[in-house]
Amino acid sequence: MESLRYLPGVTTLQFNEDACVGCGMCTKVCPHGVFAMEGRKARLRDRDGCMECGACATNCAVGAISVTPGVGCASYIIQTWLKGREKAECTCC
Repeated sequence: MESLRYLPGVTTLQFNEDACVGCGMCTKVCPHGVFAMEGRKARLRDRDGCMECGACATNCAVGAISVTPGVGCASYIIQTWLKGREKAECTCC
């Protein structure tokens, strides 16, 4: 989904490839195809495609992925305005 972009180089997405066990959940849950399987490991294919929904991090059983919502998730951004950053959470992704 390289046509769907927000801002380049701003995502908080972090991926520890050494911790990846190759379950492939990140490739299944990411709506933008940010991850791809390469052999028995996931790899970060399109970092700037990340909209910071957090689905990959939530579904990563070994904690190889972390992301702080805020750049691409409109629901999260609106909640930070209404509730403050500490109480905001993404409930749509």
